[in-house]
Amino acid sequence: MSNYHNLKAWQHARRLAVEAARAARQLPRHEQAVLGTQLREAAYSVAAKIAAGSVAAGAARLAAFDSARRSLAEIETILSVAHDLEYLPTADYARLEAWCLEATRTLCGLDRKVRSGAGP
Repeated sequence: MSNYHNLKAWQHARRLAVEAARAARQLPRHEQAVLGTQLREAAYSVAAKIAAGSVAAGAARLAAFDSARRSLAEIETILSVAHDLEYLPTADYARLEAWCLEATRTLCGLDRKVRSGAGP
């Protein structure tokens, strides 16, 4: 198993990806192709980018983490829109938002650690 499996940021991103995929399946059929696909792709990419960044070095590592943060912002936006359109019940939205926030916090912590020279 690779070292990134031990990173809290990757673990939270992985959980977010699973939860987002489940939520995407619950969207109305007419939203599956666009909103559902965007949600899944953005969520999957966060975990993948954290994994890639953790085994990269220098600028490539920082770019991967920056890209993961952008995907997290995309997820937050998609979830908000889905909730506003009443596709996601408030309880599901709150749970997904909490996973997204936790993934963001731990990724930002990992990024700070890497930038300070104490990274993985």
